[in-house]
Amino acid sequence: MTRKFKGIAASPGLAIARAVVLSTETYVPAESRTEQPERELERFRAAVRQAQEEIERIRTATEAKLGAEKAAIFEGHLLILEDPDLIETVEAQIRDEAAGAEYALYQVAQTFVEALSQLEDEALRERAADVRDVSGRVIDVLRGVRGGDLSQLADECIVVASDLTPSDTAQLNLEVVRGFVTEIGSRTSHSAIMARSLDVPAIVGAGAGVRDIPDGAMLVMDATEGMLLVDPTPEELTAYTDKKAAYDRRRAELRQWAGRPSVSADGHRVEIAANIGQLEDVQKALDNGAEAIGLFRTEFLYMGRSALPSEEEQFQSYKYVLEKMAGKPVVIRTLDIGGDKELPYLDLPKESNPFLGQRALRLCLERQDVFRAQLRALLRASPYGNLKIMFPMIAVLEELIDAKRILEEEKRQLVASGVAVSETFEVGMMIEVPSAAVSADLFAKEADFFSIGTNDLIQYTMAADRMNETVSYLYQPYHPSILRLIRHVIDAAREEGKWVGVCGEIAGDPTAIPLLLGLGLHEFSMSAGSILPARERVGSLSHGDWQTLSRQALSLRGHREVQSFVQQHLEGSEQA
Repeated sequence: MTRKFKGIAASPGLAIARAVVLSTETYVPAESRTEQPERELERFRAAVRQAQEEIERIRTATEAKLGAEKAAIFEGHLLILEDPDLIETVEAQIRDEAAGAEYALYQVAQTFVEALSQLEDEALRERAADVRDVSGRVIDVLRGVRGGDLSQLADECIVVASDLTPSDTAQLNLEVVRGFVTEIGSRTSHSAIMARSLDVPAIVGAGAGVRDIPDGAMLVMDATEGMLLVDPTPEELTAYTDKKAAYDRRRAELRQWAGRPSVSADGHRVEIAANIGQLEDVQKALDNGAEAIGLFRTEFLYMGRSALPSEEEQFQSYKYVLEKMAGKPVVIRTLDIGGDKELPYLDLPKESNPFLGQRALRLCLERQDVFRAQLRALLRASPYGNLKIMFPMIAVLEELIDAKRILEEEKRQLVASGVAVSETFEVGMMIEVPSAAVSADLFAKEADFFSIGTNDLIQYTMAADRMNETVSYLYQPYHPSILRLIRHVIDAAREEGKWVGVCGEIAGDPTAIPLLLGLGLHEFSMSAGSILPARERVGSLSHGDWQTLSRQALSLRGHREVQSFVQQHLEGSEQA
């Protein structure tokens, strides 16, 4: 009998494939003994060999995809499995104490992790995470379970997990992964955002029942409706196969908009840009007709690894994106870590409310070694394209002034040492904290541009954690309070001759686009897969009409009223 799950449609699309169910819980082996130590030794050695083969495949694939420097972490993982201190100590416990292989490896690895974590040398401390990762991989092989490394999946599948971290999502092997489903999550969680960036169907928040989906079960995933079917009937399979074919035809029809400018029906021009998180996203953006990169989330250069990326590695990444865009604007956001995005190797203190804590620019102003290295890499890359540097999570004017001062200091030092730096790059800021939105007139005198991060702006304005499903009803992007803040930001920027973009989720929202167009937004930045539908939408609208209608929407009482108001006028214009 078909089982159905209803979740949040986080990234649209339809997929039909077998389930790959990932275990994301940390496994702690129970103490165990063996009556056949020699057989247990051979089982351990075979698991080590298999883990080495897996890591070598991952290393090769990572090098081909992201370059040798990013693949270097896996060289270190291979060295751990060749470390005689580790391997021989485990073998001694199995041979001399008749310990089970899983238990012996876990105990020895924990000893290594604890010892490394106490060292003063930061590079050696970072090895603790590598030992934990590698030992966990071998234990997974011993247990005969699938680990959480999504880059090694080889067969067409839909991934099912309790949750996926942003770095997990970034490592999806899109050659075979047709979509993913998670037990928890929201539409604005960063794994969902990454799914849209990668243009892979995703359903999140599908509930605890997904834990019981058997590995290998046939799944039908309708991520346009947030519906998952497990073991569908032949009739259901046929119906969804037809629906998927219709969806694919619609996507093909949208291709006609790829090479067109973003112009309203009455001739008003805007810019439709792409949000990206990694280098391979640039080609997807160009394939979908992006006129710019409106947001490069640089934090993904820092995630899924055991140490900070070097200045040179960052420089090469930024240079690649700028050159690939061939003179089109590229807005690169400085490191935005915090909230649900963590860097374990920075060893930051735990916070009771990380979304309101030391994150993004706040962290960078504290850890200036990290911040200055990124700024130097950006400045060195600036001659290779149309760079715009953007600072995130600014609450008060002093933060923007401090960040600009540090940027100017690094620029002067580079120029003094003979390094070429562009004189034309712009420096802007995110508007995602209500204090910044309300004071936009003051910030507009210091910033060259604004980009409104509506995901966080809504969260902070509504005082509702966007990761908390119990208050998800307060994620109301059309609420008049949000629209009024956006209008105020746009009006304040216009007074100073500055431009404004939106890089939050509403930039590609079919209901929000008419409102944002009417309020005078200059740039709409979104996931690559949303660009063509958004351009089609803009092309069907009258900018003049929506200037009037958007102002009327500001006086409505709530989110649903605004939504109904927009739909009513859209339907009226289609009938006319």
